[in-house]
Amino acid sequence: MIRKFKLDDMDAVLEIWLSASIKAHDFVNPSFWESQLDDMRTIYLPSSIVYVHESNARVAGFYALAGEHLAAIFVRPEQQGQGFGKAMMAHAKTLSKNLTLSVYKDNQPSVNFYLLQGFTIASEQLCEHTGQVEYTMHRVADKF
Repeated sequence: MIRKFKLDDMDAVLEIWLSASIKAHDFVNPSFWESQLDDMRTIYLPSSIVYVHESNARVAGFYALAGEHLAAIFVRPEQQGQGFGKAMMAHAKTLSKNLTLSVYKDNQPSVNFYLLQGFTIASEQLCEHTGQVEYTMHRVADKF
């Protein structure tokens, strides 16, 4: 079940974000992600519209929209590959027809996931925080 984020979800969402970030971005020092936890709690999540995917009364994943920018989409590492990401992406597409996102080039599983979800690579740049190459990807809604 996908529902709006509640403040009670904060610890679970932060745990998912940290563990999934470290797993997906093994080319970035884990200490970087750990250093971003407070900003996630106090800046990034509060400035976005956040939804969680709940399974068996437990948060399995979440996504965050900042306007038409998909600022985050993460699934618990042990629950990846079970359709939670696809379900959340489908939900996000109902809220914002034209989406953009940023993803590290070296995070090939996520790049492939976004390509399968109808995104295209629009540009490539260096992330100012990590120095890693990242893509900006766009998805434009079908016109029919």
